[in-house]
Amino acid sequence: MDFDTISAISTPMGEGAIAIVRLSGDEAVQIADRIFKSPSNKKLVEQPSHTIHYGHLVETKTGEVVEEVMVSLMRGPKTFTREDVVEINCHGGIVSVNRVLQLVLTNGARLAEPGEFTKRAFLNGRIDLSQAEAVMDLIRAKSDRAMNVALGQMEGKLSKLISSLRQALLETLAQVEVNIDYPEYDDVEEMTQSTIIEKGQWVKSEIERLLQTSSQGKILREGLSTVIIGRPNVGKSSLLNSLVHENKAIVTDIAGTTRDIIEEYVNVRGVPLRLVDTAGIRETEDIVERIGVERSRQVLKEADLILLLLNYSEELSPEDERLFEAIEGMDTIVVINKTDLPNKLNMERVRELSAGKKLVTTSLLKEEGVDSLEEAIAELFFEGSIESADLTYVSNARHIALLHQAKNSIEDAIEAAESGVPIDMVQIDVTRTWEILGEIIGDTVQESLINQLFSQFCLGK
Repeated sequence: MDFDTISAISTPMGEGAIAIVRLSGDEAVQIADRIFKSPSNKKLVEQPSHTIHYGHLVETKTGEVVEEVMVSLMRGPKTFTREDVVEINCHGGIVSVNRVLQLVLTNGARLAEPGEFTKRAFLNGRIDLSQAEAVMDLIRAKSDRAMNVALGQMEGKLSKLISSLRQALLETLAQVEVNIDYPEYDDVEEMTQSTIIEKGQWVKSEIERLLQTSSQGKILREGLSTVIIGRPNVGKSSLLNSLVHENKAIVTDIAGTTRDIIEEYVNVRGVPLRLVDTAGIRETEDIVERIGVERSRQVLKEADLILLLLNYSEELSPEDERLFEAIEGMDTIVVINKTDLPNKLNMERVRELSAGKKLVTTSLLKEEGVDSLEEAIAELFFEGSIESADLTYVSNARHIALLHQAKNSIEDAIEAAESGVPIDMVQIDVTRTWEILGEIIGDTVQESLINQLFSQFCLGK
């Protein structure tokens, strides 16, 4: 495909040692050559691919020096976009990098749209759609595990598996066509039905295996929405500070100090948590605090994990009992805090209310028990499923939804074949499964979806 030449800043804005302005397209080298001047007066258009050159960028009309740069020259197709790519390494100041970008744009390049470099890599066949989405997952990864999953998808682990499933379905469809074209052979229909059932069962089992990793993969990609709840002054803000290893929340002995929702991302044993410290849930006449309590109840409904805090030095209250009722059926870890104080809590009743839930004791004041809590969080969501280098994780919500659709479609095909439905009718469900799986890697996806997906990328990627 032939595209115009695009350019954008590919490094974060702000002060830094180096910033990169990237160009991609048929005119990338020529545009860079117009504004580049080296001490030896060499021309970039005459230089070999995958080389780097020192010099200055100059205004074409006045000859004024704009920046001191290193220019990386890479000719297609051995580039990320499979087009000619030039990367201008300049000083990392905001003014400096913007001057370089403006110079490039006034000499023939167009400002790239968000994600347009990766979009071109996809459209030019360098990567498929699942690999393109993994690029953004890699950028946004909040833990080592999440990064490893994204790297695996970038390398094509998911793509290869999806392609093998589609190939199996394609071979099955070929068998169906034989039956339709040569109906005079009596045994062909029976053989075709048998093939559909056999291949269909294999495809279904592979899809189910992928979906088994989806809950963990989605957690690694998006983070675990974790809400800290409890009566006022049980140590919720102290717990948030302990997990974040920073004083993000104000800690006092005054009930009602936390009036609003406080959110922080934290990596706990490889599990990314979107940690939410809520206002203490209690009946109150304070209008501001009451609004905070209502927000706390709302985020409670949307949580993946609840950390319920109790005070070791206070008796169990009706409010505590109501909190246990509110989290019935939800993934919860009960944290008994302030174990450095004399015990007044009815532990027998707590164990009764916590039946089926993990229970951890802490003294946040003395920084005791936090390691046990972190271990409990990791075990709750990754118990018996230690990350394997050979395991293909599905983490993208779009992929998960499509896999569920594909599973339902192939189940319909299997059921129809087993019921003796005419083969040409069974073919419809098999073809639909093939198409759905193709949407994951971008073979059968609509242009509007492609544009929507790449618009979510950062500028310059």
